[in-house]
Amino acid sequence: MASLKSSKFLERFGYDVLLGSVAAFYVFMAPYTKVEESFNVQAMHDILYHRQNLDNYDHLEFPGVVPRSFLGALLVSSLASPSVLAMSLLRMPKTCGLIAIRLTLGCIILSTLRFFRLQQVREKFGRQVEAFFVILTATQFHLLFYCTRPLPNILALGAVNLAYGYWLKEKSYAALNCLIFATVILRCDILLLLCPVGLELLLTRSISFWKALKCCTLCALLCTGFTVFVDSIMWKRLLWPEFEVFWFNSVLNRSSEWGTHRFHWYFTSALPRSLLAAYPLFLLGIVLDRRVLPFTIPVFSFILLYSKLPHKELRFIISSIPIFNLSAAIAATRIYNNRKKTFWKFLYLIMLGLMFISLGCTAITFMASNENYPSGHALKHLHKIGHSGNRTEEIWVHIDTYSAMNGISRFCEHDFPWRYSKEEGIPKEELCQRNFKYLINEHPAINGFKCLSSVNGFSRVRRQIGFPPILLVKEPKVYIHGNVKHSHVLDKIWPGCS
Repeated sequence: MASLKSSKFLERFGYDVLLGSVAAFYVFMAPYTKVEESFNVQAMHDILYHRQNLDNYDHLEFPGVVPRSFLGALLVSSLASPSVLAMSLLRMPKTCGLIAIRLTLGCIILSTLRFFRLQQVREKFGRQVEAFFVILTATQFHLLFYCTRPLPNILALGAVNLAYGYWLKEKSYAALNCLIFATVILRCDILLLLCPVGLELLLTRSISFWKALKCCTLCALLCTGFTVFVDSIMWKRLLWPEFEVFWFNSVLNRSSEWGTHRFHWYFTSALPRSLLAAYPLFLLGIVLDRRVLPFTIPVFSFILLYSKLPHKELRFIISSIPIFNLSAAIAATRIYNNRKKTFWKFLYLIMLGLMFISLGCTAITFMASNENYPSGHALKHLHKIGHSGNRTEEIWVHIDTYSAMNGISRFCEHDFPWRYSKEEGIPKEELCQRNFKYLINEHPAINGFKCLSSVNGFSRVRRQIGFPPILLVKEPKVYIHGNVKHSHVLDKIWPGCS
């Protein structure tokens, strides 16, 4: 009886357990966050710990380049609040709260992916295609690594997954409303996906123009009113966050100040790295099964339109991965079912080789990414051995901009006697004149301070003859400094700087 129940459970939730386990592994192995996630991470922290005390919220002191909506952070924080409350009562460190919100976000995103996979991929294309869809997703790195990271792109991915599910289910108006919700509230660039999808639905007569106009206008107005109402309260000024983001990135084209890539970069770098074995398979899937063509053309057009913006990042197009994986899974199923025939056997061997290569690339990318949060590890190390023993004396730590961008968030901070400063623009020469006991800094030497420890971070990949053929080269990225005025700080046993 027990084995029957377990087999039914695995049949119903086995794929979810597999994908969820991989995502959770990434969370526990790399719990810290970077600057791209900072707004939502700090917002979730403040919602959970400061609640209605808006004056203590981080975004009022560090607003960032453009404002973002609090609605995604409010949803995730609300769902994570019972577990975070229990952790607070048990006096667990706040980094456990960071893990809780990331796991909660991962559950949301994987639940929407389950809706797309279970209701539509299985129903429309069969169980074998569903199985290969899961295998390809699990052997890729970026989707499962990023699905727990509170980026606006990932919050929007949840709504886009729902839209894909409704789209395959031929519930076209629901699909459009999901994309409008994502565009207006979470990530304005989903407009570049909404337009090709809407155009195709019109051309295939899946929707009526006037009915779509009424339905979508009403949804857009409701979403705009909702985000303006909530975010104006949180930001203490009249505000529609995603409109300001759209104006900054698209109209002013200020995003290019953060770097540019050539037009073809998404097709020649981002997609091959994110899809891996699925990249050639998705192209083959379009040829083998024409049913998938109406779904891949709008998504392909989305990336084509996005390519016109000079500033490019892989996370901007992460919402295209589920549809491309579907096409790849269709191709993989066809190859697997015909593997006994001569030509298809050759393709089958190539496919197996590509999947093993995908696993290897995923392992290497994970190991490199795991070393990309040096300041989070530095602050954790400082908390362990940096306490003076005097509970009444405040311990001031200054965190420079580089460190704040590479692993440290408010979830990493401890309560009294620890105090933290992220004041920007302090010259190195003036740091010794402040009341800082410790510094977490990118500079190896600072006047008035002794370098106590260094933390390595990922630098580059080096190939070599022998085993392993690829080595990850690490070098010191962040340094812990102690004020020479505090002799007890220097008397402790520190590993020193490399």
